[in-house]
Amino acid sequence: MPDSADVSSLTRVAALQMVSTPDVQENLDMAAELIAQAVGRGARLVALPEYFCFMGRADREKVALREPEGHGPIQDFLAGQAKQHGIILAGGTLPLACPDPDRVFNTAFVYGPDGAVLARYDKIHLFSFKRDAESYDESISIRPGGQPVAFEAPFGRVGLSTCYDLRFPELYRALGDTALILVPAAFTYTTGKAHWELLLRARAVENQCYVLAPAQGGRHPNGRSTWGHAMLVDPWGTVIDVLPEGPGVVCGNIDPARIADVRSSLPALRHRVM
Repeated sequence: MPDSADVSSLTRVAALQMVSTPDVQENLDMAAELIAQAVGRGARLVALPEYFCFMGRADREKVALREPEGHGPIQDFLAGQAKQHGIILAGGTLPLACPDPDRVFNTAFVYGPDGAVLARYDKIHLFSFKRDAESYDESISIRPGGQPVAFEAPFGRVGLSTCYDLRFPELYRALGDTALILVPAAFTYTTGKAHWELLLRARAVENQCYVLAPAQGGRHPNGRSTWGHAMLVDPWGTVIDVLPEGPGVVCGNIDPARIADVRSSLPALRHRVM
């Protein structure tokens, strides 16, 4: 167990798991309940999953819910929750207006304890998958972003990514030296079962940092099944906490001493030549 001096340097973080529906208000109510649970468990940074606010029956439905940057029911909810609880809130993703009237950005906003925006990240890599009767193509309704984004938290630099980004390690290298990577996701049951934990642990190991992955996890009213397994992984690739399925909260501590120890004993980041 760490001594009291070490304990004071820890930051409690939480990843929320949801089974979102086509009803925005129902999803916001569930998110508020889970955020309160996470805060009650001591979390100072709380992260929501991708599409936390809406899981519709067709890809194009989210376009009708798009919000202009800076204001809208979903953004106002997130800012209010961050301010109410005095936390850093990573707001999963929401549909944000873009220049293309038929598509939206799949945008992750991060809010500070005062309710102000700390960072905005538009999902870069768009998922497509086709096997037998299962088919997805995010490019139908989403316009990709083009810029890696990170922000500074009290415990260090936090890198942002979303779901399918997890398969592209070059994005995480572009984020630089991070203490924590966020991966809000709605992995399909098929791809999640095969690769979710494997990829999360790989990103933690190769970047020698913590990875916090909020998730959608269950059978949704639209018929889609998501893999769940929201988790927190440490810089050695050890899973600290995981929730296989259903709504709930995954918690753990970000320990700067743990990051330093891993990087000192195995200085892989300093050994990079490319």
